[in-house]
Amino acid sequence: MTHSDVVAIPSLDLQRYLGTWYEIARLPMRYEPANATDVSAHYALDEDGKVNVRNRCRVEGKVEESVGQATPVDAGNSKLEVSFLPEGLRWIPFTKGDYWVLKLDADYQVALVGTPNREYLWLLARQPQLDAASRLLFLDEARRQGFDLSKLIDTPHTGAPTA
Repeated sequence: MTHSDVVAIPSLDLQRYLGTWYEIARLPMRYEPANATDVSAHYALDEDGKVNVRNRCRVEGKVEESVGQATPVDAGNSKLEVSFLPEGLRWIPFTKGDYWVLKLDADYQVALVGTPNREYLWLLARQPQLDAASRLLFLDEARRQGFDLSKLIDTPHTGAPTA
């Protein structure tokens, strides 16, 4: 089956999107250990209009953190480029990752984020758990857009703080 290009939502209210999101599920990625738990992302607006990204998780009981910066690359703010390189190195070409918002509920409580090459995918929510119906609805969108969910990892949330 051939799929057309991955499509992001038409527009994103960046102010409403800021704050804390919890990872509910993801496709495997080399920067995040498969055994990571309590994964969260906190987005805040920097003075220059870019988004400060602070990802946290637990790996074998220890909190790990990655700090990066996201920059909208389309007029609707739904396509962003993210870099986790140290600030002085973020100018280096080909070091940014795509972060496209593919589906978002009207209340900004659940989001599906992916990459245009379909390699990475995240299901995010404002709470550490997500009801089965919402999960199915958002993952159906991922399937519709051609993502292979056979290796999807459900992210455990233990309730242990990562702050």
